[in-house]
Amino acid sequence: MAHTLHFAASMVACWLIAQVLARSTWTWRSPRVAILCWQAIGLGVGLSAMGLPIASGLAPYQRGTGSALLALVGDLRHGTLPPGLGAVHLGLVGVGLGIGAVLLTTTVRSIHGAVRAQRRHRDLLTLVARRDPTVPGALVLDHPGAAAYCLPGVKPRVVVSAGTLSLLDRAELAAVLTHERAHAQERHDLVLLPFTALCRALPWFRWVREAHERVSLLVEMRADDKARELHAEAPLAGALRRFAAAGNRITPAGALGMGDRDLDVRVQRLLVTGRPPRLLGATALAVTATVAALPISLFLS
Repeated sequence: MAHTLHFAASMVACWLIAQVLARSTWTWRSPRVAILCWQAIGLGVGLSAMGLPIASGLAPYQRGTGSALLALVGDLRHGTLPPGLGAVHLGLVGVGLGIGAVLLTTTVRSIHGAVRAQRRHRDLLTLVARRDPTVPGALVLDHPGAAAYCLPGVKPRVVVSAGTLSLLDRAELAAVLTHERAHAQERHDLVLLPFTALCRALPWFRWVREAHERVSLLVEMRADDKARELHAEAPLAGALRRFAAAGNRITPAGALGMGDRDLDVRVQRLLVTGRPPRLLGATALAVTATVAALPISLFLS
C-alpha cells in the first residue's frame, strides 16, 4: 500500500509542478533548463501512470513493486498465488502493464511516423528544391509563401522558400538559418518525441497536451537563443515580426518551422534582456529530477 501511495504522490507532484512550470515566465529566460524539467516531468508521469495500478494490484505481497512483480511472475509460473490476491489485483497489474505497452507502442509509432514523413519529404526536396549561392547550406523552394524550416534526421536539411528570400534582408535571413541549424544540431525533434507519445498514450490528461505545447515553444526559444549568440537580437526579432505579418506560412509534417509558435511572445522575449535565473533553474531541475527518480526507485525496489 505504501508504494501505491508513493506512485499516487508522484503523479500528483508531476501535475502540480507542471502547473507551476506552465505558468512560470522564468522558463523563457532559461529554455534549456526548462526543457530538462519538462522531460523529467514527462518521465515521472509515464512511470507513475504505469506503476500506480501495478503497485495496487501487488499490494498483497507487501513488498517493493519490483520484487513483488518478479514474485508474481514466479507464482504464475508455478500456478500458485498468495492469499488475498485475486482477479481484481491481476486486472490492476494488467492495466499497468497495458499502459506501459501503450507508451512503448505510441513511442515506436511516433518514431516510425516521423521518420516516414521526413523520408518522404526529403525525397520530394530532391525533386523540387534547388541550391542557391546566397543561402549556403540550405535548400530553396520556389514558393511564394513564407517558409523556413529544418527537416531533422541523420542528414538534416534546412529549407527556405523563395517567398522568405524576398521577405527578409540579409541579416534577418542569416539569423533565421542559424535558428534552423540549431534545431538540427540539438535534435529538437527527439526532445519533442516523448511528449508526442505521451499525448497519444494519455489523451485524457489535458495538462499532458499543454506540456507538449509548452515544450514546443521552449524548443523554439532555445533555437532563438542559439541564433542570438551569433547575431544581434534585432535581426532575429525583425524576422519573427515579418513571419508574423506574412500569411500562408508553411511547415510540413515531421519538420520544425521558424514561424510555428507564439511569434509575438518570442519577439517580446528577444527585446527584453535579462540574465538567466540560475538559482531558480537549478532548484526547479533538482525538484523535477527528484520527482522523476521516485517512480524509478519504486520499480527497482
